[in-house]
Amino acid sequence: MELTATQHDALTELINIGYGRAAAALSELTGYRVTLEVPQINMLPMDEVSARLAEVIVGDVASVNQVFSGPIMGNAILMLDEKAARALSGLLSDEETSGFDSNGREIITEVGNILLNACLGVFGNLLQVQVSFSVPRLNVAGVGTILKTITVETHELQYCLMIHTHFRLRASDVTGYLIIVLGITSLDRLLRELAGWEERQTQ
Repeated sequence: MELTATQHDALTELINIGYGRAAAALSELTGYRVTLEVPQINMLPMDEVSARLAEVIVGDVASVNQVFSGPIMGNAILMLDEKAARALSGLLSDEETSGFDSNGREIITEVGNILLNACLGVFGNLLQVQVSFSVPRLNVAGVGTILKTITVETHELQYCLMIHTHFRLRASDVTGYLIIVLGITSLDRLLRELAGWEERQTQ
């Protein structure tokens, strides 16, 4: 399944609204201006995601995983490689960190929680569907291992929205990837609700 140009633009706009909320929350948390660039979104079959991420991420990643449920259900994961995790932790704490130590993990979990809640909250609020969230979980492992732990609507074909994320904080760039995994039923519902949201926007 591929997104049409209209669906891609609407989804980008929706995620960007979530990014705006996340950036405001992170700015308040850190006392520094945080910006998140307009997201780059790709729709991929789940079995292609690991290979695609392997092209841009080497070694272990810190992942913050949050399960969401309701009319639209799935998994949302923020992934940062060690370099990005170290940079983000250092920028937010003003302390040297390995990125994957206890201090770094605490910071990354908080950032992931803010970003995932903002984006998934937008799905619920603007698409007018009820979405519930689990407590976010942090894991450090290889991309393949992390993706294998995801089980959503296991009897359905699964698709993934892969969202390239750029944080800008104190003149520094941090790159991460936001992965939203959906079964086919949830994806169909999301696209229907997205079309309805687009229609309401033009009225």
